[in-house]
Amino acid sequence: MTVPLLATPDNPIPPGATLRAVRTADGLSLRVATWAPTARTIQGTVCLVQGRAEFIEKYFETVTELRARGFHVVAFDWRGQGGSDRTVEDPHKGHVDDFSEYRLDLAAVEAQVMEAGLPRPFFGLAHSMGGAVCLTAAREGWLPFDRLVVLAPMVAICMIRRPKAAMRLAAFLRALGLARRYVPGGSAVSIATKPFPNNRLTADPVRYARNAAAALAVGAGAIGDPTIGWLAAAFRAMRRFEDPRYALGIRVPVLVVAAGADPVCSTPAVERFAARLAAGHTITLRGARHEILMERDAIRAQFWAAFDAFVPGSQTPVPGSAADRPVPAQVA
Repeated sequence: MTVPLLATPDNPIPPGATLRAVRTADGLSLRVATWAPTARTIQGTVCLVQGRAEFIEKYFETVTELRARGFHVVAFDWRGQGGSDRTVEDPHKGHVDDFSEYRLDLAAVEAQVMEAGLPRPFFGLAHSMGGAVCLTAAREGWLPFDRLVVLAPMVAICMIRRPKAAMRLAAFLRALGLARRYVPGGSAVSIATKPFPNNRLTADPVRYARNAAAALAVGAGAIGDPTIGWLAAAFRAMRRFEDPRYALGIRVPVLVVAAGADPVCSTPAVERFAARLAAGHTITLRGARHEILMERDAIRAQFWAAFDAFVPGSQTPVPGSAADRPVPAQVA
């Protein structure tokens, strides 16, 4: 049974949602929601690709904004988080052994949802960990999108004071068989429910409170701290981005949106990576913390202006809409 979408007073479910479960090649069930556009013309399909510890409910505002622009929207929960299956007993742990597992999730969504009747072109809007997965997919040739927008992509972490030492420790603890334990000092408490002061995610108290209420509503869907195995896998994934030649091999058009005050992912590393993209553009939003789509209105307005300029859409009329009707002939 698919885990239902949950509304809170400040975060209603956008009307018209279709909720379904898709099965991955290794047998896991993923929660997927889709929405049709509310605009008069269809621009194509946008797939929301979450970061770690996120869930569909967190993106209801973004879903509404994309629909108003004429896009079909696909939102899904990665394995290990939200309403999707877990690979460990504790549902608060978003564990994977390797980031290659996320490829199976994206492939299932592509085949069973996007290719099953949604209109092209396909666009990806990916955040943080989702950005890292999509950039890897673009480099390796399995990205299902015609264009990609990545927000604060996880190409390097800055929230860990000594990342190289942390990488070695994670690999060592994983080798000892501790991969499915929380990172040292970690717990089941969701980062979204921690106090607003000094948070790493956003400077907008209203959106932060809204997301905290949503996280409490979904319970274990808003997972806690990473496992040792997830962290070791993340370090392995990020090492690829250190190679200056890696970005040069990405031929898909990419818009990289960096957060100027990001305390989670390294903004200088993101900017260096983006500068090497063969078909890439980059902007840095000053004052933005890690979650750009959850930021203050002024920052979000800058993001949407960049998005609208980069994502062209297809201008296909919605069947039955006013834009789809023939123009009456003029009588001379």
